[in-house]
Amino acid sequence: MNLPKDHNAPPLTYKDAGVDIEAGDSLVEQIKPLAKSTLRPGVMGGLGGFGALFDLKAAGFNDPILVSGTDGVGTKLRLAIDSGLHDTVGIDLVAMCVNDIVVQGAEPLFFLDYYATGKLDIAAGRAIVSGIAEGCRQAGCALVGGETAEMPGMYPDGDYDLAGFAVGAVERAGILPRPDMAVGDVLLGVASAGAHSNGFSLVRRVLQRSGLAPDAAAPFAAGQPLAAALLTPTRIYVRPVLAAIRSTAAVKGLAHITGGGLPGNVPRMLPQGLRARLDATAWSVPPVFRWLREAGNVPTDDMLRTFNCGLGMVVAVAPADADRVAACLRQAGETVSLVGVIEQAPTAEPDCIIVHADALWRS
Repeated sequence: MNLPKDHNAPPLTYKDAGVDIEAGDSLVEQIKPLAKSTLRPGVMGGLGGFGALFDLKAAGFNDPILVSGTDGVGTKLRLAIDSGLHDTVGIDLVAMCVNDIVVQGAEPLFFLDYYATGKLDIAAGRAIVSGIAEGCRQAGCALVGGETAEMPGMYPDGDYDLAGFAVGAVERAGILPRPDMAVGDVLLGVASAGAHSNGFSLVRRVLQRSGLAPDAAAPFAAGQPLAAALLTPTRIYVRPVLAAIRSTAAVKGLAHITGGGLPGNVPRMLPQGLRARLDATAWSVPPVFRWLREAGNVPTDDMLRTFNCGLGMVVAVAPADADRVAACLRQAGETVSLVGVIEQAPTAEPDCIIVHADALWRS
């Protein structure tokens, strides 16, 4: 091909195009110790290969079924980017994946992340991956690899996106939900730490309407700046839930309360023909939800279908087992309430109804 050439133009390099390979290599070297701190039985090799290897037999499984999940952090990242607070969104990333697979009864084994940005900021990148490593330590899974992509023209400088991928395993006989869930079983609610990683498009609109700056004092959290309080990371329920499953053998089903709230997630663990009846007088909501509702004049129905409203996980058990399952979860540091019951649904589709919903907003 005969292409026109400007012989006076300087040569173009990849760095001139906006991609700094040396910065990427530097970040990888800085995060290797973080990944190493998450090692667990079953991991083979370290960072740097084209793929990560894991030995299920070394992890102690006999008849394992693999369970995988992927998720992101959503528009909570926008608040983190705008406020310059990058150290907790990595915890959110891990939490959104591992909490989803533990509800199948699976133990998370390893995790990989995808971090894409317009221009690599090594300090921000290290803070993000530090949070990912912390989330993996909390969940007991290994950070075995990931991908850092510097993509000028795709993201403005300073912006980034995150995705995560978790793989776990469960013995075939331990897959949840169990088929014996029945009318009369009860529901335990495990408290959330706040908004977790859902509904932040609405959170940011409420923040804008409130007129408060991100560094203003949080009206609902004494001594904390508003942005930092809103960025409270998603609670990771893996260790307490696995302890309850294994020590009681009584957990019939679990629901991780994410986008769609309680009405959208509790039915996902129910067999056809059953529904959950939750009583909102049975648990307390973190103050952040009252502030969001009042500052944004958000209707109760929207609150319930957008946020977890105080419950990050719901556990189904037989009535006779409720006390010992709750005691196991509390011993692991969770706040647990008896919040509802399973009943016959009027249709074949599983459902969830919440009675006394306005009680959530009373102090």
